[in-house]
Amino acid sequence: MATTVIAATMTVTVAEDITLSGSQQGSSNTFTIASINEVSKRIVTIPTSEKTIIAMSTAVSNGTFIESDVRYIRITNLDDTNHVSLTFKDENNSEFAVKLDKGQSFIYNGDLSGGVVDTMDAGTTALTLALSDLVDITALADTAAVDLEVFVASV
Repeated sequence: MATTVIAATMTVTVAEDITLSGSQQGSSNTFTIASINEVSKRIVTIPTSEKTIIAMSTAVSNGTFIESDVRYIRITNLDDTNHVSLTFKDENNSEFAVKLDKGQSFIYNGDLSGGVVDTMDAGTTALTLALSDLVDITALADTAAVDLEVFVASV
């Protein structure tokens, strides 16, 4: 079977809208990512125990992506009350974590030519920058289960 999927350019717009003392202080920035031919969008329920939401591998399966192909990841907390912690692990088992509060989104951009290969560094001491491959992203709900929307775009 020959594919009928035609790669396309994805447009991402990040915008803030705020007026202070009658003056618009917001901003809008747009960028494009060429040759996207795979998109995964799903909603996952995150319990109060750690759960892997994205993994990198050499083969594609549900929630698993080819690290050199991933160009863009967005994780949105759909809960209206509780936050979730996201932990990003690299190939050296170093990790960094961020709190994603209710209604907020976190964007992890892959390299436009190499995916998530050599895109993060984490450590327990002051960093001497040595970028590593993103291996997986886990999530942990704080007080009660939350729903996350996970969007991944790949070439």
